[in-house]
Amino acid sequence: KMAPIIKSGKVVVLLQGRYAGRKAVVVKTHDDGTSDRKFPHAVVAGIDRYPRKITKGMDKKKIEKRSLIKPFVKHVNLTHLMPTRYQCDFDLKKVVEEGLKDQSGNGTMRKEVRKVFSEKYLGQSTAKLSEKKATGLNYFYKKLRF
Repeated sequence: KMAPIIKSGKVVVLLQGRYAGRKAVVVKTHDDGTSDRKFPHAVVAGIDRYPRKITKGMDKKKIEKRSLIKPFVKHVNLTHLMPTRYQCDFDLKKVVEEGLKDQSGNGTMRKEVRKVFSEKYLGQSTAKLSEKKATGLNYFYKKLRF
């Protein structure tokens, strides 16, 4: 048995379903399945609506509006994920697990995830990241052109 490629923190592209072509970050993998999902799957948090391009001529309000992100959180079969070479370190594990336990808290979980994504997105220019992490983030926030 080979070492798993899809680990938490890996940026993946969803291949099937409503979010096909969207990028997501793996939060947690279940390689042997669980009692209710008997197939290998992962919990992913991704971007449904990407932030739009920003130029230096735009004012603050416009930049804020164009930087809005719509996230999603989903259980996905591992066969429907395509791993990329990029890695991102979002601290989503706690937020997502709390949200998945409590069914009514789905909206609040989404808001929390959006907050984490937005903070990282807006703090990209100022944050001191390693080159590898920075390119991963850069890739994650760009819409996949295909």
